[in-house]
Amino acid sequence: MWVEDDAFLSDVIAKKLAGEKALLVHTANGEEAFPIAEKELPDIILLDILLPGMDGFEILRQLKRNDKTKSIPVILFSNLGQKSDIDKGKDLGAVKFLVKATVTLDEIVSEIKNTLPEKN
Repeated sequence: MWVEDDAFLSDVIAKKLAGEKALLVHTANGEEAFPIAEKELPDIILLDILLPGMDGFEILRQLKRNDKTKSIPVILFSNLGQKSDIDKGKDLGAVKFLVKATVTLDEIVSEIKNTLPEKN
């Protein structure tokens, strides 16, 4: 699942992940993210922090408090790259924190693959 309000970035990521045969669920609105995650139960969530409606930190907080969604790995993906933001994300349960400006599409795909739980 991809939660990102930047339409251009979302389109680029969607095309890249489609090329990897990934099934992508996307929302650009923070308030829609938790209900969609709870319904779809994605294998992984890439979550922006600055979103309309509800910020990514609050979404992450809700995901980790809910029995249905708490085990879904979450990668925070933001231009907020200060240590305090990274620490807050990890304290709330994010498995990784990627700074948009410093990663390539291939690195994003690699991080997703490395984070996904093994399927039997």
